[in-house]
Amino acid sequence: MTQPDTVLPGRPETRSSGGLRIEGLDVSYGRVHVLQDVSFEMGSEPVGMVGRNGMGKTTLVKAIAGFLPSSGTIEFEGKSIQGRQPYQITRAGIGYVPQGRRIFPSLTVHEHLTMVGAKKTDRWNVSSVYDLFPRLAERKRNGGGDLSGGEQQMLAIARALLTNPRLVVMDEPSEGLAPAVVDHVSQVLRSVVAEGQSVLLIEQNLRFATELCDRILVMVNGRIAADLPSQVIANDPEVQARYLGVV
Repeated sequence: MTQPDTVLPGRPETRSSGGLRIEGLDVSYGRVHVLQDVSFEMGSEPVGMVGRNGMGKTTLVKAIAGFLPSSGTIEFEGKSIQGRQPYQITRAGIGYVPQGRRIFPSLTVHEHLTMVGAKKTDRWNVSSVYDLFPRLAERKRNGGGDLSGGEQQMLAIARALLTNPRLVVMDEPSEGLAPAVVDHVSQVLRSVVAEGQSVLLIEQNLRFATELCDRILVMVNGRIAADLPSQVIANDPEVQARYLGVV
């Protein structure tokens, strides 16, 4: 496996070898080579991926979720999910929270949640996600187009949880949200992670990512440039400036 340019001392070990494994992943849009030999592994620990706009983060997420063709290896729990359709990847145990929420404006909150088909005996069912997001319960009869950005993000996360995934992949969940809403979403996600939910979080908001995740991957120009414990990148301005252009 190709190693990232930088792995600093103290990098946390993954808790399981049965999670997600990406090796030598390449994705192109026509002649544009977006992802170049991307390799990393994660177990049940929450992992964040940060990087500036245009670095390839969303392309990676779409490849994992089955929306883009790719070459290389994508394995989940020891089985290849390379080339599978998105619904097959969901059935394999990977939930997906897309960038921009992708809520249906004409469907009510309750219709969004019940259409997933979760059973009452599942860990995540309609009742338990209403407990997790009381605001959604209050707005259950409102259409998706009537919701605020924060409410739409809660709904997108709830919808993914209702597939009862063993891994949730989230693409920029804090994007476009007011700081108070970001803090609320972060608090809820921390409680979900504390229950053992595995999460791969794609983010530009460094604070959001480091508060939630044990480990941070940094993507630069379609490659994994660094694999760091979250406290290292959170507390080192030089590392932030080097990889993220933060000054």
